[in-house]
Amino acid sequence: MRRSTRPALLAITAALTAAALAACTASAPTPRPTETRTPTSTPRPTASSSPVAAIPWQPGERTTDLATGLEAPWSAVPLPSGSTLISERDSGDVIERLPQGGQRLAGTVPGVVHTGESGLLGLAVPTGSAPPYLYAYETTADDNRVVRLPLTGVPGSYALGAPEPVVTGIPKAANHDGGRIAFGPDGMLYITAGDASQPDRAQDVASLGGKILRVTPEGNVPGDNPFPGSPVWSFGHRNPQGIGWDSHGTMWASEFGQNTWDELNIITPGSNYGWPAVEGIGGDPAYTDPVQQWSTDEASPSGLAIVGDTIFIAGLGGERLWTVWSTDGHAPVTAEAFFDGELGRLRDVVARGDRIWLLTNDTDGRGDPGPGDDRLVEVPLTPADPARLPG
Repeated sequence: MRRSTRPALLAITAALTAAALAACTASAPTPRPTETRTPTSTPRPTASSSPVAAIPWQPGERTTDLATGLEAPWSAVPLPSGSTLISERDSGDVIERLPQGGQRLAGTVPGVVHTGESGLLGLAVPTGSAPPYLYAYETTADDNRVVRLPLTGVPGSYALGAPEPVVTGIPKAANHDGGRIAFGPDGMLYITAGDASQPDRAQDVASLGGKILRVTPEGNVPGDNPFPGSPVWSFGHRNPQGIGWDSHGTMWASEFGQNTWDELNIITPGSNYGWPAVEGIGGDPAYTDPVQQWSTDEASPSGLAIVGDTIFIAGLGGERLWTVWSTDGHAPVTAEAFFDGELGRLRDVVARGDRIWLLTNDTDGRGDPGPGDDRLVEVPLTPADPARLPG
């Protein structure tokens, strides 16, 4: 059942509502060369934007379908024009959801080969890129890779140009392909790569499997990455599928566990998150522990979005939305589930000011599709009850 209306907040929290929304580094050998292009410059991270009023948020009870009839959707990216681009995993199609409602085929990413969990996965669009590009994470006959495609046209007529490789050679498999891509506050492109069902890859810093990668928008290796000449940003991951940054600039990532614990991690450059030696909180100082863990039947966390300091995580197997309130960008955190079983499997969550969008995933072969599935669903946000927050 959906949760009942929360108690009224303190007056100070209500006043904030109107204003809101506006390392532990493990040593590793120097990696062998990867298939990313060599750097032509050494960009440094820029300072993150000023923090927004980061009061805690929770989803409201009302939901609105924005798009229906999607087939195995994986990622949704809103455009400044009001259109939204949605990836469909199995076909490689990119669907345009029009600003006024309705949807159409914008194009198909060439070379997508779908098997199991692989195919066309994450999408991202950098802010202010000229010409505008759509970045896509795809599985091909040979590898997982990130490509960028020129985005042409206007709302209602968007089209995709020929793909240009950005990062190639990421290991692929029928399972554990990672696949989330996002531009960070430093303007760099971050990529989650699964271990492709070979756990030992996660501890091999010379492999791109089981990692979070960081490259320039052109695919070059930034000079301030933790391992010289390597796109590896962090390692020891099994199958991370959600990344985002809070108002303090802290990077968070959600990760599928094997049989015991799913994870929420704070990501710091060069850190080792333990897989396959550790699943969940292990207490071993050689590895960085998650700040939150769930049993695998409660979460199976995929997409992640952050509003201020409130983290929203889409749960597939758990069929629920996890809301996590952090403490000034750090642990401890408080987690609570919403929409338990009401919307089905949840693949992605997108921050939209005082709303979030949820992408359901019941047509991916593991769900129980209902009328209209799969859907892009809008949910309003309301201030959370301060009694359940940390501290």
